[in-house]
Amino acid sequence: MPAIETIDPATGKRLETFEYMSDGEVRSRLERAMICQHEWRERSFADRAALLKAAARTLRSRQDQLAQTVTREMGKPIVQALPEIEKCAWCCDFYAENSERFLSDEPIRTNAAASFVAFRPLGVILAVMPWNFPFWQVFRAAAPALMAGNAIVLKHASNVTRCALQIEDVFEASGAPKGLFTTLVLPSDRVAALLADRRIAAATLTGSEAAGISVASAAARQLKKTVLELGGSDPFIVLADADLEAAVNTAVKSRFQNAGQSCIAAKRFIVQSEVYDEFLARFAHAAAARKIGDPMDRATQMGPLARSDLRDSLHRQVEESTKRGARIVTGGRPVSRPGFFYEATVLADVGADAPAFSEETFGPAAAVTQAEDAQTAVELANRSSFGLGATIWSADVERAAALAARVESGSVFINGMMASDPRLPFGGIKRSGYGRELSHYGIREFVNVQTVWVGPAQESPPPVD
Repeated sequence: MPAIETIDPATGKRLETFEYMSDGEVRSRLERAMICQHEWRERSFADRAALLKAAARTLRSRQDQLAQTVTREMGKPIVQALPEIEKCAWCCDFYAENSERFLSDEPIRTNAAASFVAFRPLGVILAVMPWNFPFWQVFRAAAPALMAGNAIVLKHASNVTRCALQIEDVFEASGAPKGLFTTLVLPSDRVAALLADRRIAAATLTGSEAAGISVASAAARQLKKTVLELGGSDPFIVLADADLEAAVNTAVKSRFQNAGQSCIAAKRFIVQSEVYDEFLARFAHAAAARKIGDPMDRATQMGPLARSDLRDSLHRQVEESTKRGARIVTGGRPVSRPGFFYEATVLADVGADAPAFSEETFGPAAAVTQAEDAQTAVELANRSSFGLGATIWSADVERAAALAARVESGSVFINGMMASDPRLPFGGIKRSGYGRELSHYGIREFVNVQTVWVGPAQESPPPVD
């Protein structure tokens, strides 16, 4: 039977082999998920919250073990993998404590004796998830869906299969009924068949633009809802009055954490002319100082890219950008050592036609571009097919907020680093996808917003024009 082979990106050596699940096993797991969801939807919010609280405790008790799996499978430095597990626990706690309020009935005054809007679970939700935040991406989808009364079927990225199985085990160890959270070990070409299955009610995907188009198309043929969180090429605008020290410190963290493999990482640094040279010099100096090495070493700041093809793709983008006029200030090459390492790279004078500006760069390469004024900076920020997040740095917060209203993105952070937070809605526009995760907006994506009208009518309805 065909199998998945996972590779340690820090060494290039094989980690484990996993056989794909048979059609019969997949059918059995889907049936079990549907039966379990029918029972789970009848559980009280208190019962559901108890499971999520238990999952948070399990995550924290296994934090070291789970973080090590993340580091081994996709190369994230252990000092970044550990807080990823804690963030998942926080998300579970947040939805355990707030979901009943988010989904409480909403009375509406009409001509009925009573009328209200209720939020009912949809059923079994298929989650197609990526490798770059292998725990967080799953939990930010699963926690609200489970609290809403749904069940989850996970099709994770193949290179983090052990992470996927450990997530399933976290829920089982926390007391989840069998089938409430199910992992399927399958290739991507079997996702369309899952979407066509009557037991799948809807799907959520975090991943590439191509993956989003594929899943959305397959779901549309079945008239099933999707939420898509896709790529990003987030602008990081630095105006002339910005606190440069704070902006540079944040820029380095935002661009180079997780080796730049984040959809919401700052990627295009658009800097006003008056401070362009100083920002560039400070930024490049800080980037060059990043410690690259063994991701299990707690002193390491940047590990390898997750796969060799990702490193090759990034290098192509860097080389092509230099052919179009960009200048390498630091980095620009693969690191000569085993594994899939790439230097922290800063490109200056990047034009809008260069791949580093016009494409998503999923790795440690930053494109720095000069803007004459704030208006030009916003125009450059919007010159992208993506619209996930953006950052604006300025001492004049009121002006920055006015500029934020003109930025085409799902989020704008002013004088801070773009990040996902359970308390805030998260998602994009344009080619970055649609729908929202997190906050009360996210939990309402996968519910039936049901109108309930109770008669008899108390008065005549308003006339129809």
